[in-house]
Amino acid sequence: MPAPDTPSGLLTLVAAPIGNLGDVTSRAIETLKNADIIACEDTRITGKLLNKLGIEKSAPLLSYREENEIHLAGQLADRIAVGERVALIADAGMPAISDPGFRLVRECRGRGLPVTAAPGMTAATTALALSGLPSDGFLYVGFLPPKRAARKRFFEKYLDFEYTLVVYESCHRIGKFLDDLVDVMGAERCISVGRELTKLHETVHSGPAAEVRDRVASRSQKGEFVVTIAKQGFTLEASNLKTV
Repeated sequence: MPAPDTPSGLLTLVAAPIGNLGDVTSRAIETLKNADIIACEDTRITGKLLNKLGIEKSAPLLSYREENEIHLAGQLADRIAVGERVALIADAGMPAISDPGFRLVRECRGRGLPVTAAPGMTAATTALALSGLPSDGFLYVGFLPPKRAARKRFFEKYLDFEYTLVVYESCHRIGKFLDDLVDVMGAERCISVGRELTKLHETVHSGPAAEVRDRVASRSQKGEFVVTIAKQGFTLEASNLKTV
């Protein structure tokens, strides 16, 4: 523990709304207001968010991305070590969850610097909660490799996985993703596909994989997708729930 007269800054991971601005917490707003520096993925996106939240005079914004995270993690930790308050915010959702942040948190933990969070929503847990699929245990894997062969190997590896899988996918690959899922895991595998969660055009389709694929294909494929995949044998029929 630092001595009482030793400067002690703080890193706070700030969750950004994944769509609906009303989901931002009062603690997140206060953290952004009181920060000495705000590290963010895209300064333009965060700047617009701050403006919408009514934070007119914010701390300086620092672009903190996957490309420069290794370089900046040490610099930000140095600032925290001398007493500065650093807020780290992603474009949407929670920093360090498929977004930059892991390396800075590791750097702070390694130095014994304080880290906390102003937590909030993530697309993964939101999609899981809305899916109707078992949520007593799940594996979140983020984005799969873009190549079809690697994607199919993933489905083969987790064909008999005992818990729900949660996967992110882009609008550009969702069709091929679902085709490969049906090919490997079967047309009857129970899945759910959420799109534009918490936003105006939010959609969630749950049911047998082939049926969900066709529903997704017949509608707009703009936006971000989250796919949840139930364990083998699970269905949405009420009689099935007691076996889960």
